[in-house]
Amino acid sequence: MFSVTSVVKNNLAYIGIGSNLGDAGRNCDLAIRAMTGDRRNRVIQVSPFYRTEPVGKKDQGWFVNAVAALETCRSPRELLDFLQTIERKMGRERREKWGPRIIDLDLLFYDDQVVQTEGLVIPHPRLHERRFVLAPLRDIAPDLRHPLLNKPISELLAELPEGEKVIVIRETDQKLMVS
Repeated sequence: MFSVTSVVKNNLAYIGIGSNLGDAGRNCDLAIRAMTGDRRNRVIQVSPFYRTEPVGKKDQGWFVNAVAALETCRSPRELLDFLQTIERKMGRERREKWGPRIIDLDLLFYDDQVVQTEGLVIPHPRLHERRFVLAPLRDIAPDLRHPLLNKPISELLAELPEGEKVIVIRETDQKLMVS
């Protein structure tokens, strides 16, 4: 007689986190805690928090941005749905493109997968153009390679033209990474 052991593969995803309404830093903290509140996820690393200039729609407050590395056994679609549930529970309303938001959670990478389905594109289609994503991502995964561009995050950041301001405002809070 033998037993069958179920093996759950943990995948590594990187999640972009941003807010520019209310207490933006606290909103980012709450989102990170919500990600860890599900037993199928484990936040393993969080970048420093950055104060970042808005992109696209300039007439709004600056953002607080960070990136979290998340181990998960959820599929990419399940993870996206989970992140959007957190956004809704925190009061996110999608009123205008690039407008102010209480929280924004973007699925940036999921292992080295490339996914292009309705409503889900991985890697995130514009992450290589955005300093507010690349700077915190470089802090926790400088050698992570973009699977389509075949370049590490540190190189993608170095290639960006001057412009968009990103300023470190808080180092990683290890208490946010609750197993």
